[in-house]
Amino acid sequence: MKELQKLLSKLRQGIDHYNMIEDGDVITVGLSGGKDSIALLYSLAKLRDFYPKKFSICGVSVDLGFDKSGQMYAETQKFMADLGIRYEIVSTQISEIVFDERKEKNPCALCAKLRRGALIDATKSLGANKLALGHHLNDTVETFMLSLMYEGRIGCYSPVTVYADNDISVIRPLIYATESEVRSLVKSANLPVAKNPCPNDGESRREEMKEYLRLFDKEHRGLYKRIVGALERGEIDGWHK
Repeated sequence: MKELQKLLSKLRQGIDHYNMIEDGDVITVGLSGGKDSIALLYSLAKLRDFYPKKFSICGVSVDLGFDKSGQMYAETQKFMADLGIRYEIVSTQISEIVFDERKEKNPCALCAKLRRGALIDATKSLGANKLALGHHLNDTVETFMLSLMYEGRIGCYSPVTVYADNDISVIRPLIYATESEVRSLVKSANLPVAKNPCPNDGESRREEMKEYLRLFDKEHRGLYKRIVGALERGEIDGWHK
């Protein structure tokens, strides 16, 4: 499958450049139900068959509390069972905290922070030492531009983040893969994707930035790679050449 080979090449490029995986690693993949995380899980499952450093994987989804029927992750559960990979769903009240209690005007940042905390806790409870998130190249550029334009800060998440207090590292193996490459794999491999139940889906600042960058890149091809290159040359937040 050419789509898988292309994504595996980008996956390995990111892993090798930032030394994301070592022998004996147990890696939890955070599965949101979206295309990026399921593509990451699937490609890591294929990579472990031939990667020189031996590692194992498991999957975790954080139920934010939107899906009252509990059906959002049903297809993911079946997919993981077919692959023979351990899979856990962690129930939370994050939606209630963000929308009902805090009534956040821009809820995405708080939601992401609470979700990541739940994923790290689940990673530790599963006996894993690393948490893999599905952020790709487009996500990286969007995050950088959001920080610059809304916070006045030059920064981004890191390819590898080490939480020394609980011996957990967060890795982002898809940082060199484009969103279109991820989407192509999901389509060709018929990977299960669930509809996002968040009421802010498609209406966030990130979606606005995504559209802005898409239009700019259409006129000035190579925008995304140039910005990631700038992050690396500037050695910003753990990025490096």
